Amino acid sequence: MNIAKKDLNLLLVFHVLYQERNASLAAERMALSQPALSHKLNKLRHQFGDPLFVRAPRGLTPTPRAHELAPQVQRLVGELEGFYERCDGQGFLGRVERLHLYSTDYIEQTLLPRLLPILRQQAPNLVLVTHNTRGQLPREELEKGTCDLAIAGFYKDLPGTFHQQRLLSEDFVVLAAHDNPRLARGLDLQSFVACEHLITTLTGDLEGLVDRALQQRGLQRRIAAGLSSFVAPPRLLRGSDLLLTCLRSLAQEAVARDPELRMHPLPLELPRVEVMQIWHERTHADPLRSWFRRQVQAVAQAAD
Repeated sequence: MNIAKKDLNLLLVFHVLYQERNASLAAERMALSQPALSHKLNKLRHQFGDPLFVRAPRGLTPTPRAHELAPQVQRLVGELEGFYERCDGQGFLGRVERLHLYSTDYIEQTLLPRLLPILRQQAPNLVLVTHNTRGQLPREELEKGTCDLAIAGFYKDLPGTFHQQRLLSEDFVVLAAHDNPRLARGLDLQSFVACEHLITTLTGDLEGLVDRALQQRGLQRRIAAGLSSFVAPPRLLRGSDLLLTCLRSLAQEAVARDPELRMHPLPLELPRVEVMQIWHERTHADPLRSWFRRQVQAVAQAAD
């Protein structure tokens, strides 16, 4: 059978006539004149080889063949309506989807407590899956579509097919145990260098912004451990003389959870971290993913 020879618009005519059982009401609903509706009904009858709808005292009554066809036509029309609604960007919040977010545990801690309730309430069929970005832009995943959004403060040299948007800006502070014996007189550059340090490293590299800033002053710090998490290191500071240089929001969260910790100004001048969300051109116009990015931005601005 050659579907190109079929007038699929006639399925909608059938669907409306079956629901209304009245030619005038059906014509009004489809914004058709009575002659135009009669013409389409004749084409329907020819296509299916059956009268389908016959006159009755109060309008039209379906034939047995029409009753047989009705459930299938209703399903097809419903699927077509859903298809065009998705294409038009309508009803996208009801889509059954998985969105893959590449970020860090810092981003998860900062954004997800406010973001997840929004997703559950407004897009209940959406499942959010997070992945560790491991210190690098997930370029291949973004290009293939296995990553919908990447968020971090260290992505550089983006390809031309990528979009980016600033989410928040943070400065660095120093986190330490409140009874750190080396900080009895406060934290200055000398005591900062005298202490051992914990750092977060997603790539295994133990040299970062702090170390390069110290090298410019002819100084060096000693790293006690490099950890793959932003959230875990503060838990190792209690009762030690270790220091952790971290973003302010992480330090605030740690101090709020553990009264044994203290936050100090960093005795070095470092550039602020600009946290960006990155996505590929292939998902730029998708209404669900565009909506998701707007929610991420709103939550980030509130956190900032």
